[in-house]
Amino acid sequence: MKVILLKDIENTGKKYEVKSIKDGYARNFLIPNGLAKPAIESALAELKDIKRQEEKMAEEHLMETQKIASSLDGQEFELFVKTGAGGQLFEAITPLKIVKKLEEAGFKIKKDQIILEKPIKELGEFSAKIILDHHLEVKITLIIEPEAPGAPHEE
Repeated sequence: MKVILLKDIENTGKKYEVKSIKDGYARNFLIPNGLAKPAIESALAELKDIKRQEEKMAEEHLMETQKIASSLDGQEFELFVKTGAGGQLFEAITPLKIVKKLEEAGFKIKKDQIILEKPIKELGEFSAKIILDHHLEVKITLIIEPEAPGAPHEE
């Protein structure tokens, strides 16, 4: 029996694939559990429309991601941190701190998208890589500077 899979099913196929499945498996398990539907003509036409819509959405998402990448790539961000004697940082600069700084600048980035060569534990200039959706990579520069005395501390 030919069916359209409605979800990814291990050892069977991916969502929206048309597969030939044993009749009993399709009728007794896949269809009653909402994992597949018979591949009749109307369902196949509906599947084409769904795939077209998903392609359009994916293309729009790619364009939006490219816009973010072009506006973010090469930018410099200053982070002011509390330091001890000799300019030693009280705490390392983590991806979470970088995310907060990027949010302040209007960029919505997740901490697992930020790649640091090594943890930042000193003042200076450092580069960080951000991996956006669609495997787009951008580089930013982080300038770590001492917080001015009496300045409010960022949490």
